[in-house]
Amino acid sequence: MDVYGLIGNPVEHSLSPPLHEAAYAELGIDARYVTFEPDRDAAGQAIDGAAALGVRGLNVTIPFKRDVVKHVRTDDLAERIGAVNTIDFGPVADDDHETGTDADPPRPRGYNTDAAGVQRAFAHHDVALPGTDAVVVGAGGAGRAAAFALADAGSRVHVANRTAERAHSLAEAVPNATGGGLDTLADRVPAADVLVNATSVGMESDETPVDPDLLHADLAVLDAVYSPIETRLLRAANAAGATTIDGAWMLLFQGVEAFEIWTGRDAPVDVMNEALRAGLDRS
Repeated sequence: MDVYGLIGNPVEHSLSPPLHEAAYAELGIDARYVTFEPDRDAAGQAIDGAAALGVRGLNVTIPFKRDVVKHVRTDDLAERIGAVNTIDFGPVADDDHETGTDADPPRPRGYNTDAAGVQRAFAHHDVALPGTDAVVVGAGGAGRAAAFALADAGSRVHVANRTAERAHSLAEAVPNATGGGLDTLADRVPAADVLVNATSVGMESDETPVDPDLLHADLAVLDAVYSPIETRLLRAANAAGATTIDGAWMLLFQGVEAFEIWTGRDAPVDVMNEALRAGLDRS
């Protein structure tokens, strides 16, 4: 039996186990998905322990996404984002062998599938990203993944953040991007094609990071918040006639991408989506 899992702290409310185990059951894969909660300063030890135990793959969540970067061999996208949320312990490629010795074996491979989650969520809703003007609200981990995902897909990206300096810093790293404070939303959103809320605003209270009067029917809005599934931002966007994409789609497709990296098989997306939304209904 293969073992996959999640490291984070805390992880008790994670929806990843039912998401992945539904896929294993659907495809007849003999595997389990379990959660691990290492001490917050023990990311390296957790990865070494997983490797020693024969774990095939790990997802990574708060607070370890940045910490694990130095313990894995990142692909180009994860390197640029500066965070890893998926680790593959599978058979090493020939070029990986060159990085290790018997005493210092090659490190597992690290990916950031949050970016793929953004791209695939828009694609699933028939939103073509090339040539669009996109606004990302937030410059934290989710904001970084969203900004790189949109830029790599061909969007012109503007990052708006409460602290303008963080937005400018992210924009300097992202191709063809600009940055500014939240006051720039008034100018950017009315002319935008795509809007991503990559903050937690709307999770703990019925608030929106974007003035509803700025929203319009030609906009596609993705809110990374998935609990509640329908945030105030999405309600306002729907009222404006915009295309709305709830945060569960991003969560789903980052998991789909991880599953496909680990197994080399096409994920049963509909089955995984059903399991995810059933878990959200119970939470």
